[in-house]
Amino acid sequence: MSHEEKKEEKSLNFLEEIIEADLASGKYQSIMTRFPPEPNGYLHIGHAASICLNFGLTQKYGGGTNLRFDDTNPVTEETEYVESIKDDVRWLGFQWTNEFYASDYFEQLYEYAVTLIKKGLAYVDDSSSEEIAEQKGTPTQPGRRNKYAERSIEENLQLFADMRAGKYKDGEKVLRAKIDITSPNMLMRDPILYRIKHAHHHRTGDAWCIYPMYDFAHGQSDSIEKITHSICTLEFVPHREVYDWLIEKLEIFPSKQYEFARRNITYTVMSKRKLLQLVNEKHVTGWDDPRMPTISGMRRRGYTAQSIRDFSERAGIAKRDNIVDIELLEFFVREDLNKKALRRMVVFDPLKVIITNYSASEELLKSENNPEDPGAGDREIPFSGEIYIEREDFMENPPKKYFRLAPGQMVRLKSAYIIKCDEVIKDKDGNITELHCSYIPESKSGADTSGINVKGTLHWVSVKHAITTEVRLYDRLFRVEDPSSEEGDFKDYMNPDSLHVIKAVYAEPALKNARFDEAYQFIRKGYFVLDKDSSTSGMVFNRTVGLKDSWKPKGK
Repeated sequence: MSHEEKKEEKSLNFLEEIIEADLASGKYQSIMTRFPPEPNGYLHIGHAASICLNFGLTQKYGGGTNLRFDDTNPVTEETEYVESIKDDVRWLGFQWTNEFYASDYFEQLYEYAVTLIKKGLAYVDDSSSEEIAEQKGTPTQPGRRNKYAERSIEENLQLFADMRAGKYKDGEKVLRAKIDITSPNMLMRDPILYRIKHAHHHRTGDAWCIYPMYDFAHGQSDSIEKITHSICTLEFVPHREVYDWLIEKLEIFPSKQYEFARRNITYTVMSKRKLLQLVNEKHVTGWDDPRMPTISGMRRRGYTAQSIRDFSERAGIAKRDNIVDIELLEFFVREDLNKKALRRMVVFDPLKVIITNYSASEELLKSENNPEDPGAGDREIPFSGEIYIEREDFMENPPKKYFRLAPGQMVRLKSAYIIKCDEVIKDKDGNITELHCSYIPESKSGADTSGINVKGTLHWVSVKHAITTEVRLYDRLFRVEDPSSEEGDFKDYMNPDSLHVIKAVYAEPALKNARFDEAYQFIRKGYFVLDKDSSTSGMVFNRTVGLKDSWKPKGK
């Protein structure tokens, strides 16, 4: 292998190195990972990184990935979220090996808790949450056990059975692990394993009134499913000690936890709490608002699954929390859409052009749907003696090297003819109302015998054939790179220009047949997608991303 080839070869990330070593040593014959979301909200681009990582590893090395809903908190969880999560994972292009719920294991987890009690490693505590917090001490002060830690195994077994039977109110008792109340790791100071919650569960109904805590449910669920590599984000590093202790004491399949850095992106927030605030306070239209970093929002905006997968791979995984520039994601979106998007001509700010020497009433011209994809074929575009061009594509007194339309200057109309501006028509206030131009009949695209070379090409639409549609131009939701790190309320840093709506733009008639599952490049304008707000009374298009990045934060 040459030096250049070696340079090109992608180096392994630290998880791939661990997995390759585990497989080479014979520790595992195949690997098993899982994606374990709590169904209490919508997934965002940070979760997409975890999805791509977990599923990507088992695609690369063989094995499988489970989708497991961590549904141990009946108060915040809803079936709506379960369905949206499944939809997002499928849309990203992945299929899980098994669909599980932590609630599937409630009976098994209960038995594990009984095992710990029998081993003298768990006890029922009657203290309030405030008392427990106080007894746990501080990072510099060791904790101290209370009298309840001295209960006998028999008493604990009875009390725990009574907790399950519903004999106590919420908060009256908890089950705690008996580990080390003086540990430097605060989470090891007799963590709570079960709490009482008389609440209806979205799957188990009212069968249970005690629910396992994350630290108890998670590792044990991994073990039940024989997960070999349990991949979490960095905030779970302190939890790993509890994870390992429980597995060791229960003598069950030794799943191993590994951590990687959370994925943050510039000009947005990723905290579920903050996103919920934006939704509830109506700063955005909902979880799937195209400005939101949620997968459903990005999907509605027109981001493709391929671009998110490419971005996740390029951004890589790290061992330290990092913030990735949104422009990297937009680069992959553009790259993918350039290959897929159907080209259409749409005029946003129309200036009428009358072609004075065009004698036919109209004709049909051919134009390619996508120059990057010959298989996409051609479409027919109607041409007539009255067309719209963009107002910004004409200048009465142009500077040197101006290649668009100007008095006496020629341009090519995309897939049509060369035209020359002969006359500028103005109203009484001196505003330009229309242009009179002549066309070169021999200059038809694909059959040009005129011998005339022009440098500028403009998009256009025929006036009498144009359809009108609404476009929504989306931009960054915040005007600073990292709103969460700024002083004061993060909402103070919202970008007031994050949405600009143009109620009526003029489009070629082929756009009438637009589909939700197709992407469109409005020539010279950017990439667009049909929005769900479209109806029989009118279509709405969202701008996914511009053709190039022109965004500049205010003040720079």
